[in-house]
Amino acid sequence: MECYRITTEEQLQQAFAIRKEVFVEEQNVPVEEEIDEFDASVEACRHFLALADDGTPIGASRWREYEPGTAKLQRIAVLERYRGTGAGKLLVLSMEKDAAQMGYHRSILDAQCSAEQFYRKLGYATISTEPFLDAGIEHVRMSKDITG
Repeated sequence: MECYRITTEEQLQQAFAIRKEVFVEEQNVPVEEEIDEFDASVEACRHFLALADDGTPIGASRWREYEPGTAKLQRIAVLERYRGTGAGKLLVLSMEKDAAQMGYHRSILDAQCSAEQFYRKLGYATISTEPFLDAGIEHVRMSKDITG
């Protein structure tokens, strides 16, 4: 399995296909809420793609600056049949490494409550006091120091 930063429109379209399958089709998120201004191009934010050993795209994610020094990880999606393979962890760690190399010291993310334990295992701490709705799904905000 490998993960890399997206640099072409074709790779970006592969990421969108994964996100649409996971968020729009599986979780019923309206497509107009799923795709936003940070998806306008490969330069709009830092997009990532995870590939299975055979080269099949299986996961996608992105990160962008939230505030100086803090990266916000977003749209982390792994196709259902590839969950539990380490693809999600690979996406998160790849984004953290990329952000740290660019001088960011902290990452935050809004985790679906059902994935909160997954992110805790990766070193994230819940910082929101109450769950909140995003696209009709309960989320919590989580944070991690990525300097180590």
